[in-house]
Amino acid sequence: MPARRTSQGTDASVNQHAFRLPATVSASGDAGGQCLLTHSLRTCFDSDSYIWTAPSPWLPLPSGCVSVSVFPESVVWLYIMLCRSFYVIFLLSFGAASISAANQNYIGNAEAAFKVLQNWYNTNTGIWNTTGWWNSANCLTVIGDLAAVDPSVKTQVSAVYANSIVAAPNLNLGVTKIVTSDFNIETFYTNSPPGVVKRQVNPKGFLNDFYDDEGWWALGWIQAYDITGTAEYLNTAIDIFTDMKNGSSTPCKGGIWWDKTETYVNAIANELYLSVAAHLANRVVQNKQFYLSIAQDQWTWFQQSGMINSKSLINDGLTGACKNNNGTVWSYNQGVVLGGLVELNKASPNATYISSAKSIATAAIEALSDSNGVLHDPCEPNCGADGSQFKGIFMRNLQILQAASPDNSYLSFIATNAVSIWAKDRNTQNQLSVGWAGPFVNPANASTQSSALDALVAAVAFQGQLGNGIASRHRR
Repeated sequence: MPARRTSQGTDASVNQHAFRLPATVSASGDAGGQCLLTHSLRTCFDSDSYIWTAPSPWLPLPSGCVSVSVFPESVVWLYIMLCRSFYVIFLLSFGAASISAANQNYIGNAEAAFKVLQNWYNTNTGIWNTTGWWNSANCLTVIGDLAAVDPSVKTQVSAVYANSIVAAPNLNLGVTKIVTSDFNIETFYTNSPPGVVKRQVNPKGFLNDFYDDEGWWALGWIQAYDITGTAEYLNTAIDIFTDMKNGSSTPCKGGIWWDKTETYVNAIANELYLSVAAHLANRVVQNKQFYLSIAQDQWTWFQQSGMINSKSLINDGLTGACKNNNGTVWSYNQGVVLGGLVELNKASPNATYISSAKSIATAAIEALSDSNGVLHDPCEPNCGADGSQFKGIFMRNLQILQAASPDNSYLSFIATNAVSIWAKDRNTQNQLSVGWAGPFVNPANASTQSSALDALVAAVAFQGQLGNGIASRHRR
């Protein structure tokens, strides 16, 4: 498990000059850690501006400054030089960090990563080679997110939508899944191994035996509708949600099942149910209240379910007795709820929705970041086909939260991860792998590529703000 951060800041007033130390310091003022000179020394050495100009060592002490003889000139000079040296070191270290973020071509990086991802897109199947069914729904979503902030790719993305809506259902042959001992998921697309959930025999369209898979596709088609305005995509999402609603027969006084054989009530299926309902409330005007009521009830239930623990982190799911199972804190479980709450707040403004989202986001960044601010999941580097998708989902939804409620600590986190991915988790073909802190782990695939692309797209969304170096500083 990566080392964890112990503090973070959310000062919204920080700008590109936030770490520039003032050139003048009052005798009694606080200079945020600067070296302070006594009044007599400031007077005799004109040290109001000692950061920028220091007295020449060969100049005599000013007239009337005999009292400073208690501080030998050489000592005072050394004191001033130490202050200046400290400041130069500070500027250099911060400046290097700023440059690393400010000089990033986030759009260019994202477009290059998108190009590689599309090398895996299969026009015959409508999904992406090297990854699976639900992962492809996330590929569909991230390319739409890119098109939303980079119109130059919109034509290509629109062509993918038009193809996948027809071709992908032909490949939907059903899946089987195992919940592993660490609450990761293993998905199988061939014969069922012993002890797995029963395989669906006759899946239809974008429906299968798992409500979380359906939720991913619903969100993907909602994004496709947002990009293109094509009603068919929104109608597809509505049909998927109608099927998801059939899972609301749990013994836990609310929520939906993860699967149609009713073996598990987990966080991800329920967060997706919340998010899809809230998204539809904002898009299906004639039925807004229907979807809004479901979303509101779902959030109330989710809060009371126990899955959000005392640290504001979301565990994987519930036991058979409807209690928190203390399952692994995965990044995607901390992510989907953020986007859902932002949409819910749009549909029916309530300050508690955003405050709850920010509590979860802040706790997740604290718990899942290494000492350099790079996001990790506990499974790394061996996350399988499913776990390799998780982090991008968090970044995607953090982007949504940042747009709704700006916070410099989130901006910093987005930039840190985008920079690290491009610098440390990329091979010569611009393929991106599972460990964003590096080194690159072979092989990359459409899952790892699309997950990392989520983080790059988040940076593109705030390119103008990141360009001034705000997000390059460490959180305080």
